[in-house]
Amino acid sequence: MIKNGLTYADAGVDIDAGNALVERIKPAAKRTDRAGIVAGLGGFGALFDLKAAGFDDPVLVAATDGVGTKLKIAIETGHFESVGIDLVAMCVNDLVCQGAEPLFFLDYFATGKLELDHAAAVIEGIAEGCVRAGCALIGGETAEMPGMYAPGDFDLAGFAVGAMERGQSMPAVQKGDELIGLASDGVHSNGFSLVRRVVEKSGLGWDADCPWQKGTLGDALLAPTRLYVKTPLMAMRGGGVHALAHITGGGLTENLPRVLPGGLGAEIDLAAWAMPGVFQWLAAEGGMSEAEMLKTFNCGIGMIVVANKDQTPALIESFKAQGETPIQLGRIVEGKGVTYSGHLL
Repeated sequence: MIKNGLTYADAGVDIDAGNALVERIKPAAKRTDRAGIVAGLGGFGALFDLKAAGFDDPVLVAATDGVGTKLKIAIETGHFESVGIDLVAMCVNDLVCQGAEPLFFLDYFATGKLELDHAAAVIEGIAEGCVRAGCALIGGETAEMPGMYAPGDFDLAGFAVGAMERGQSMPAVQKGDELIGLASDGVHSNGFSLVRRVVEKSGLGWDADCPWQKGTLGDALLAPTRLYVKTPLMAMRGGGVHALAHITGGGLTENLPRVLPGGLGAEIDLAAWAMPGVFQWLAAEGGMSEAEMLKTFNCGIGMIVVANKDQTPALIESFKAQGETPIQLGRIVEGKGVTYSGHLL
């Protein structure tokens, strides 16, 4: 008697489910088409034509990132769409800070057992993020790895590539430049290990009423990272922008100095904006100091634009017209790092 041999499915890997996922997400990827795409999903690699995208002598800029432990909230609530947008935003917002236009995006989705509906929801969110950023979703990898992840768990990574014309970098930051903050849409995708600890301390569940706005606590914390792409790119092309700082892990305190040359620092007036309710709740519930908040969270400012002081008023009006909430935060001074006046409100 011949025994039936083992199959890959017996080992926990369902190739058919992976193929079904590719077919299911093709319409979502198609939504992200833009000039420069050469071929769609399914090949061994993805092709992109920089000439067709309108570049003459391009310099490529690449970025990679993840969503961190915000994924745990998505998994525990069963709401998966927004983390795909987060993944795109965390990568393309960094590209823009280098002066680059995002062109295309690839994702990596890893899990122990592929749940088709969950994976499709995540990747459809990635496609939505790409549409908002004006870049194409041209490929990715779905890895089913039994034994590597607990049931229901998964991980995400994203990879974005952008381009800029050679020699068209932003002007140097100068003493006297002014700081324009662009409002965030909440916690975005950093600091969630601390957020989850505060929620645990509060005794609230993800389905509890949110303490600072309507809806559930889980839904409020899953608000996706704001995409700062089209409006900053337009501002850069119009002139007057000397640097951009994406406020991610490390908060205002650690991220703004990354774009400042030696010998220059920044002064920020903390009374210039009202800290959103989510941060007020986290600070109060966690008993966190102002300094801890400023080096952990964006505190309501998701991107900082360093601008020529003579062009700041026009830039502020332009940002308002494009749906951003700009806030005049302070200025560039001689010194090092970030110094604060006033207090978070």
